[in-house]
Formats: sequence, structure tokens, C-alpha cells
Amino acid sequence: MAQLERTHLAIVRAVDQHGSLTAAAEQLHLTQSALSHAIRKLEDQLGVAIWTREGRRLRPTQAGAYLLAVANRLLPQLTQAEERLRQFAQGERGALRIGIECHPCHQWLLKVVSPYLAAWPDVDVDVRQEFQFGGIGALFAHEIDLLVTPDPLYAHGLRFEPVFDYEQVLVVGAGHRLRGLPYVQPEHLTEETLITYPVALDRLDIYTHFLLPAGIRPKRHKPIETTDILLQMVASGRGVAALPRWLVDEQAGTLDLGAVRLGAQGIAKQIFVGIREREADIDYLHAFVALARDHGGGMGASVNG
Repeated sequence: MAQLERTHLAIVRAVDQHGSLTAAAEQLHLTQSALSHAIRKLEDQLGVAIWTREGRRLRPTQAGAYLLAVANRLLPQLTQAEERLRQFAQGERGALRIGIECHPCHQWLLKVVSPYLAAWPDVDVDVRQEFQFGGIGALFAHEIDLLVTPDPLYAHGLRFEPVFDYEQVLVVGAGHRLRGLPYVQPEHLTEETLITYPVALDRLDIYTHFLLPAGIRPKRHKPIETTDILLQMVASGRGVAALPRWLVDEQAGTLDLGAVRLGAQGIAKQIFVGIREREADIDYLHAFVALARDHGGGMGASVNG
């Protein structure tokens, strides 16, 4: 039985990402024939097929899928370890990789990152929003060091700290028929175009906490990627959206937007910062969490505030 090497894991991951030997070989800086030979040699040494061909694409076998899961877990950790060691060798403190699962939180994050960089000149910051297995998976897999999310998962080995409370509200434009109401009910949205970020419905609070429990769906659902364009669409009367009240308040001087409570009781939410438990005492990680909490105080109170 052959011993697995990092190159084997890199090959498995590259072939899965690209689906073809040609593209995978290009990423790995190999010729296609060299990559084919490496795969055959690995399969011979392991005594099991890793790939099966379906037309022009390669699909992992059961053994290949297992090896791919190992590669996706270990390769980011090895990359991180090498980067940390390089930083230590050069006398640097490190890099803080922040994952974010809250689209409108980018504006808030900028307010935290700016003073953080000033206070920690030997720590670089990188922000990521795309994750292969979600933000929690990225935290477990060491793809990121810290996760900003409204939906924490309290799992062994992770720690989540609440940094601020906010209220999720319905955002409407000037002259909208719902503007000025003390609150809206799910039935009010049956004839509306609902504009949201392009995420699964089970991660949209207006669906999970408001519409679906009442068996209601909007007339139309339109996903939009960027916050600025989303707000412009709402302001121009192209639809309504559900966003944090603090974001609406911040736009008061530039866009004519109104915030209406979702239901008589409103929808109270929190933003959390998640880290790995064993890294909670790392000074520059701890400092970011503290700074995030300090800058959360002005982001709007809960529905009871």
C-alpha cells in the first residue's frame, strides 16, 4: 500500500475542481500525459480506482470521494501552516482571514478593519465570502480564522461571541403603499417583488421567520448580489427587501427608504463572531473580537431596544 503524499491530494482536488485532465494538468503545471501517468500510478499503488470516466469528465469513485474529502480538509491546513511558519521566519505576527456570511455586514466590517489595521500593523487582513462547505465548514477546515455570521452553530471546538443586536425590517421606497404602517403581516407581501441576496431560502430570515410559517410567498423573488444595487432597486420602486434597520438608517441621507417592522413583534437578530476554541487566546484574534463588539454598539438595538 502506497503512502499518501501531498501531491496525491493536490491531484485529486485539482481534477475534481476542473473535471478534466487538461485543465487540472494546467493548474498543476504538468503535461496531461504526466498527470494521467501519476493518477494511474497512484491507483495501482492504492489497489483501488479513484476516478471513473463519464464522457469527457472524470467522476470520483467511492474511494475517490473519500480521498477528495481528506484533500479538502487537509490541504488548507497545510497551506495555513506553511504561511504561518513563513511569517514566523520573517518576524511577522500573522494574517487574519475573515469569513463573512452576512452580505450587508460588509459596511460594518470596514468600520472595524480600519482601526484594527492601525492597531495591529504586523497583521494582514483578508476577507472571504465564498466557501466550498459554508462558513462553519471553512472555520473547521482552517480556510478562515474568524467567521462573521447571524447564524452560529454551537459545535465542539468553536466559540461564538455576540457582537451586536439588530432588527430585521422590511425596506420600501418612496410612496410605497406599505410605507408608514406600524408593521406588516405576511399577507402584505403576496403582491410584492421581494429582492434578496442570492442565498438559499432557508438562510433568509424573511422566509424562515416570517413568510413560510404563514404559508405565504411573494409574487416574485428577485436575487441581487450587491447591497448598493439592491438598495437602489428598492428606492426606485422595483421591489421590497428585508434588511437590518441600521443599514436603512445609514442610507437616510442618500436614498429615500422606509423601514417597516416585520410583524407586530418584529424580528430580532444578532451578529456573531466565531473562532476556533483553541485559538481564543491568540492576541490579534482576541483583539478583533473586542473591537468588533465595540463597533457594534451603534448598529441599532434589538426590537425591544
